[in-house]
Amino acid sequence: MSKMTLFAVCPPGLEDVLLAEVTALGWPEAQAIPGGVEFAGDWQDVWRANMWLRGATRILARLGSFRAFHLAQLDKRARKFDWASVLRSDVQVKVEATSRRSKIYHAGAAKQRFERAISETIGAPIGGDDAIGIKVRIEDDLVTISLDTSGESLHKRGHKEAVGKAPMRETLAALFMRSCGYDGQEPLLDPMCGSGTFPIEAAEWAMGLAPGRARSFAFEQLASFEAETLAAMRASSPTPTALRFFGSDRNAGAIQMAQANAQRAGVQSVTSFQHAAISDLKRPDTEPGLVMINPPYGARIGNKKLLYGLYGSMGQVLKEQFQGWRVGVVTSDTSLARATGLPRLTNGAPLPHGGLKVRLFQSQL
Repeated sequence: MSKMTLFAVCPPGLEDVLLAEVTALGWPEAQAIPGGVEFAGDWQDVWRANMWLRGATRILARLGSFRAFHLAQLDKRARKFDWASVLRSDVQVKVEATSRRSKIYHAGAAKQRFERAISETIGAPIGGDDAIGIKVRIEDDLVTISLDTSGESLHKRGHKEAVGKAPMRETLAALFMRSCGYDGQEPLLDPMCGSGTFPIEAAEWAMGLAPGRARSFAFEQLASFEAETLAAMRASSPTPTALRFFGSDRNAGAIQMAQANAQRAGVQSVTSFQHAAISDLKRPDTEPGLVMINPPYGARIGNKKLLYGLYGSMGQVLKEQFQGWRVGVVTSDTSLARATGLPRLTNGAPLPHGGLKVRLFQSQL
């Protein structure tokens, strides 16, 4: 099997964090580039990356590239491409095209040429909600063809049916946890857990459960797919752990959602969720670990003026109850983070999340 260039996508600003995960999973030559991490691999690497990477949003496979200076040349070379080695004639395909600093400046015309080339050479139908995505980028007259091997965003793990307001995507949660030094070897607690994203993600991590074990992927519809290989990847057994992962929330409905999500994820035996306000938070009887919190920001949920009191109360409880623990707080407002009064507070770069720019603030208690 020949090697391709693979690209794991992540939010801008978290490339180095994803790079650490990619190299740890066995791709030591990986490199961080704007928007994600690039590494070499074959089709089995494509399947493994989709199945196991916690922080990647999706995995793109670079199928090839060529120079083209006008549409007739583009059309001719698109038809020469060996689509049958990758795509199936009975699976829908959709093409997205972009063009920058190139003689072929009309991205829509380039898109049409590729769609026609695929349709007329292998007979694959064009369009549809579940179509395989081909991404064509034309930059400085270089045409690069990539394939979206994931389909739905990889944050959709397949077990979270219930979510609260302004939920954090699992992929972003995993990257924030890794940014805080989390490696699945310590307990984690979230006192504003919502639907349970942080504790469930930590529990899966500690138990060695593949994040993509319960979902399907676009690559399953490709000509190169081997069902037996993927079945073997899905069959990995969980690793027993003595660690525990905790969540609490003042919303009783959120706790019910978190418990149901943990049950579906198969981590209910190592997670504990309770209905409690932040002011009633108690330190669990475990060794120190990581407190991870995604509190209201006041932009969409909550009155910002009232939130200063909430953040202050949160900081006070953490300082009193969680000596020796590390803390990660995600918020869009630096002044709210500082209202916690947490010691040695550091903040990361602004990152996109739900239409806002958020930062990860860290503290060592």
